[in-house]
Amino acid sequence: MPVTINASTSSGVVITPDYSGNIQLQYNGVAAPLFHAYLGSSQAISSATYTKLNMDTEEFDTANCFNTSTYRFTPTVAGYYQFNAQIDNQTGSPTRQFLSLYKNGSTSKVGLDIGISTGNFSGAAGSVLSAFAYANGTTDYFELYCWCNGGMTVAAGSSGIQCYFQGYLVRGA
Repeated sequence: MPVTINASTSSGVVITPDYSGNIQLQYNGVAAPLFHAYLGSSQAISSATYTKLNMDTEEFDTANCFNTSTYRFTPTVAGYYQFNAQIDNQTGSPTRQFLSLYKNGSTSKVGLDIGISTGNFSGAAGSVLSAFAYANGTTDYFELYCWCNGGMTVAAGSSGIQCYFQGYLVRGA
């Protein structure tokens, strides 16, 4: 059992030690969701089509909120979340590509195209996304999509270092 730091709305911040050396962050007695999922195998992305990335492997998922079958994060704590994502092209040479964070099936935030359109790279390059989004803690869900022109294959890499999706609770509602 870890040391628990709980930001409670009824009693403020409560710290419960057990001398294990571990720390667990909570919001109103519930573990704060935190996940890191990644692409387990390379995935083809069609040209000019929003394609959901098949984040089918987890490195960790502290509150069991990420589904590796639907590639969806459905947080169980209402609040504001920080999302980060990255993709790395394996093959193909699109002139534009970007990541898009979808909330409840629609585009919520759009990431950055790294270098392709500016000519800094030849052939393979990548995209990144960093964004905040609010989740109601019950029905809101988030997915990661990729769009490109020209088609490409996204590299899987090992341990999610090339193509990943991660998020965590920054502040409860």
